[in-house]
Amino acid sequence: MVQCDELNQSQIGTVICVPLTSNLKWADAPGNMMLTARMTGLAKDSVANVSLITAIDKQQLLKPAGKLTQRPLDMLLAGIDVVLGR
Repeated sequence: MVQCDELNQSQIGTVICVPLTSNLKWADAPGNMMLTARMTGLAKDSVANVSLITAIDKQQLLKPAGKLTQRPLDMLLAGIDVVLGR
């Protein structure tokens, strides 16, 4: 999820997500971000594919798989800005 905590805790039934892929060739696409397993706590390296940002139903979420610290999160948000043309 990349939305703010206020929305996460609200009654809104969806969350905004950036899908991840383990296909590392997508790391070079504009805005995308390489996420190492060490950085995220995931089982393997992944790429955040910001061009596929989407909203999903909260009920589809089971449990957090990993988490970014502030600096990588800021870099991810900057990648979203690239896709949005900001």
